Amino acid sequence: MQGVSFSRKVAGILLAAGASTRMGSPKQLLPVAGVTLVERSLTSALKSRLDRLVLVLGHRAPEIEAALGGVGRNPKLTVVHNRRYREGISSSLVAGFEEIDHSHDHGMILLADMPFIDHDVINLLIEGYLEAQLPMGAIKIGERPAHPVVFRRDLFAELKTLTGDVGARSLLKKYNDRVCLIAPGAGYDGRDIDNREDYRNFQTDMKERNKA
Repeated sequence: MQGVSFSRKVAGILLAAGASTRMGSPKQLLPVAGVTLVERSLTSALKSRLDRLVLVLGHRAPEIEAALGGVGRNPKLTVVHNRRYREGISSSLVAGFEEIDHSHDHGMILLADMPFIDHDVINLLIEGYLEAQLPMGAIKIGERPAHPVVFRRDLFAELKTLTGDVGARSLLKKYNDRVCLIAPGAGYDGRDIDNREDYRNFQTDMKERNKA
């Protein structure tokens, strides 16, 4: 899309639609330092330079939305219910990108179960990606892309063709020469919470960090 002028406003898409089968209960509602896991992720994203944030819910969506508290009333936030969430993560990506398709030229994918992704990491990726003027950007771990990831409008249509339990990583691999990789610094922690053991380890680390 050479010659096309893109805005510098980036929208975020926070994916929180999964059924948490490995956890055994909705991990979006797990308590974390006085808030839920999804509230923690939302708060970090809303503190960042993202112009808008779309929260995609699916499994037990009304319950999770009702539990958002004050953060759920932020004017930058839009909540979308993905009724096709059982079809896999791709359905949530489609729902998110359809929501921003007519308002933003850039969409960043965030995962609600990555509680240590803070606004500084998000801002670092936004800045590096926009400066590089490439169609994709991602945090760099070693020589590989990691979350968060961000895509320019020229790839929205292809993202919306994804099906099944397939995320955007397939596009990062397909167009690996068109990705801006940003080193996040020593404080980056990209772990996710998938099961009870992950959650216990996370709680332990949170206590240690609070003591430091």
